Amino acid sequence: MFIIYDLVFFIFILVYLPVYLLRGKFHKGFFNRLGILPEHLNLNRPIWIHAVSVGETISIKELVTQLRKAYPHKRIVISTITATGNKIAQGLVGDKDLLIYLPLDLSFIVKHVLEKINPCIFIIAETEIWPNLISQLYKKKIPIVTVNGRISDSSYSGYLAIRYIIRPILRKINIFLLQSDTDALRLQKLGVAKEKIRVTGNLKFDINISAGLELSISEHRTKLMLGRDDRLWVCGSTHAGEEELIIQAYKELLFVYPKLKLLIAPRHPERSKDIAVLVNKMKFMPVLVSNLPLAGCAGLNNSIFILDIIGELFNYYACSDIVFIGGSLVKAGGHNILEPASLKKPVIFGPYMFNFRDIVDLFIRSDAGMMISDSQGLCLKIKELLSSDLMARNFGERAYKLTLQHSGVTLRNVGIIKQLNLF
Repeated sequence: MFIIYDLVFFIFILVYLPVYLLRGKFHKGFFNRLGILPEHLNLNRPIWIHAVSVGETISIKELVTQLRKAYPHKRIVISTITATGNKIAQGLVGDKDLLIYLPLDLSFIVKHVLEKINPCIFIIAETEIWPNLISQLYKKKIPIVTVNGRISDSSYSGYLAIRYIIRPILRKINIFLLQSDTDALRLQKLGVAKEKIRVTGNLKFDINISAGLELSISEHRTKLMLGRDDRLWVCGSTHAGEEELIIQAYKELLFVYPKLKLLIAPRHPERSKDIAVLVNKMKFMPVLVSNLPLAGCAGLNNSIFILDIIGELFNYYACSDIVFIGGSLVKAGGHNILEPASLKKPVIFGPYMFNFRDIVDLFIRSDAGMMISDSQGLCLKIKELLSSDLMARNFGERAYKLTLQHSGVTLRNVGIIKQLNLF
């Protein structure tokens, strides 16, 4: 089976490589994907954590911190697949650690990389299935742990269709630490033994807020040239098709709340220039945050900020008054609502939050989050919040309390990892 898999995967790479190059996505980390690592690498059996992209990398921040405390003499290897995930991960590794891109899942590349790194454990953030990598880890008797695991609706349908193929691969993973009972049930139906499954909650509830946050808020509001009476609405992780709806709502809101400022943070920062064109088209002045300070333009009433810098969204959530979560007015599945919630911000989201269904249900049941169905609903909800500071504050407080009530996930995960008696 693995010979056929290698052949199919290799053909896919050959076909996709020209597209990859034409899109300008080639970077030096691609050599990692080919198995090329620093020479004379001696990591002394490190802890290897894999987080595919931005969301997964953010989710493991506290896990990395707690693993360092539990195993202070161990080095850490972090791998990602996306450049944006790699950028976030740069803040998690120390001088003696290693940050790489995950090797392509071809058997000869995987074998070479495992010989070079030789980890004592391989930790997968959320749920990724790489047949060759998992099989080679299993063959070398290196424990494999999935943390913050989840099986999305779309993934579950696909996995069911090929469950007889992936079942032997899933069974090679030592333990699954999952976000919800739904994920646990789905894994069992895919053939994973019940004793290998633990529901520990979502790692994203454990957000470590910096002690210097107040200073950061002041700096970022100053950077946007916001006055004392200005209110900031941040739309985080937006997708194509949403920005126009957001700007339409903003245009209407300005008639009633001229001191309201808007910052759009696209999920993929490379879309910033396209959003700037849209902002211009809709008769506003686009201001890229990377270009600030620009004399005077940020203070204009018709300006809209576009966050084109990776790793800064949390800081702008912190200095916001209202937050909208993107990927939810279009069928993208939504994004993490826990970061703004941990900052006591009133959080609004659209109807398409299926990637965070359990968390959203919890927030709605607790009256700690607001779901709207369209641009008009978004506009009305923001008007309500802007007209009542008490309402906005209460939503923020309830959201914050929920994050506290469900925190401690990281320590539960580390406790279970310790039970494997790796070291």
